Amino acid sequence: MPLILTLETTCDETAAAVIDASLNVLAATVASQDKLHQKFGGVVPEIASRAHLENILPVIDETLRKSAVTLAELDAVAVANMPGLAGSLLVGLAVAKTLALVLRKPLIAVNHLQAHIYACKVAFKENPFPCIGLIVSGGHTSLYRCETPIDFTFLGGTIDDAAGEAFDKTAAMLGLPYPGGPSIQRIAETGNPKAYRFPRPLLNEPDRLEFSFSGLKTAVRYLLEKDGVVAAKIGADVAASFQEAAADCLVGKTLQALKMTGMKTLCAGGGVAANKRFRDKLTEAARQADIRLYIAPPDLCTDNAVMGAIAVERYNAGLFEDLNLDIHAGLIRKTR
Repeated sequence: MPLILTLETTCDETAAAVIDASLNVLAATVASQDKLHQKFGGVVPEIASRAHLENILPVIDETLRKSAVTLAELDAVAVANMPGLAGSLLVGLAVAKTLALVLRKPLIAVNHLQAHIYACKVAFKENPFPCIGLIVSGGHTSLYRCETPIDFTFLGGTIDDAAGEAFDKTAAMLGLPYPGGPSIQRIAETGNPKAYRFPRPLLNEPDRLEFSFSGLKTAVRYLLEKDGVVAAKIGADVAASFQEAAADCLVGKTLQALKMTGMKTLCAGGGVAANKRFRDKLTEAARQADIRLYIAPPDLCTDNAVMGAIAVERYNAGLFEDLNLDIHAGLIRKTR
């Protein structure tokens, strides 16, 4: 039964996990950088890569200790090499290559977006493929047709801001702390989601499987600037109304993708998929449309190495890499 060490450093979380062939998680560790980036209101790439350098070896050591697995007992080393911040990706890849070389173990490449969808299989211990995959996070808002865990075809994505980026920027306008998603959700609980009718960009264009959140974010800014409105007095209503509009866009476009493809199974992952209002609306929409729905649990929505269990699929298929493996920071439209 193979044991795989998985590494995740695509953005600002340094993570490692040890996974077996049955997708059992023997141990997992995540070192968050949220506090480092709070004063900037978003991830600073240079700071992120330096923090990965400081964190990755202690994270690996802690994970191996908790799993009671030694380096010699590993059967492969897997690392997310796409997409993400170039400096962050390079840290993880360099360490993974070194371990694979020294231990003489296979090296496995992991696509971060595929892994977000695969988190659903890890969590539910069921095979959701083929399915429509929705990845919604701070850096990505994309729809894929997923024939297998490693065979994805791009259907559409954001033409400007990712949903998570819009949450972060709206939170900043409201004076809320980074990361914006949890802050918006927390204050929105006391707000009225119908207080302001913010736009739902592209929602009424059924032939376009694209998202747009820039206009929604701008509408919030215009509201807060209008007539000297003080954000603190209306913050909860603005947050709730923004959250409602963003969730409507995500759910609506995802339903359009299901209708266009005729597929009846949906998997959703990524940091924004942890948002309770979005989860509730997507669950209800799937129920009404008779769609089999899998949403990764909140702790597997944010970046982690457990979703790197997709490496088991590549291990079983013999899809190994040599030491010339490189990073791909940008979005890959068709993957295998």
